[in-house]
Amino acid sequence: MNNNDFLFASLMGGKAVATLESNKVFDNQFTKQVLPPIPFLPFQNVTGITAVSSPVIANHWSANQPLDQKQQYFPLLFSFSENGARWLFPFEPLISVSGGNAIIKRKVAKRVTGGTIKERWAQNDYEITITGVLFGAIERGNYEDTYPRVLMRELFDFLKKAGFIYVFSDLLNTLGILNIVIEDYNFPFTKGENVQAFEIKASSDMGYKLLTELIEP
Repeated sequence: MNNNDFLFASLMGGKAVATLESNKVFDNQFTKQVLPPIPFLPFQNVTGITAVSSPVIANHWSANQPLDQKQQYFPLLFSFSENGARWLFPFEPLISVSGGNAIIKRKVAKRVTGGTIKERWAQNDYEITITGVLFGAIERGNYEDTYPRVLMRELFDFLKKAGFIYVFSDLLNTLGILNIVIEDYNFPFTKGENVQAFEIKASSDMGYKLLTELIEP
């Protein structure tokens, strides 16, 4: 017994000495059969929070990136002049085209076969609907960083043009549509901080030139 044991025995009495001795014997036999005892107190192991290194995810809130012309199936481009700079829709829009014929019909009284006589045919303008979305650079953040302001300004310059604009699209050019005039446009509420939908309604313009010949007397 060490000094601490004698002190404990003097305080607790003789029975405590016997108990202490029996515990010593038990500990000696137990440690021979199992792993070495681990002291309960005081704490000897170093405790705390260990910093774990992990790769930083760059551009976690980055949004869809614009596609170049070769990555789009039916790219659409606007231009103010035939050989001028062309503005590519950064995200391929949906293009719908409808057309028809303007026919002058005349009803003839007592016509045996019935129906009307078609006197004149003329082709109506093509009605074109362009629907799409514009995306900002990042999905969440300040308005200046998320909303596609630059793309909106570039598109709006064409929409407010007082005249026809040149279009470059395989679908439209196949139908002979080289120029269009903007009739209506709409920017509806769109879910998402960096998303702005748009709908453009236009009609074809064949660009006829009316010439007046001046004849001198």
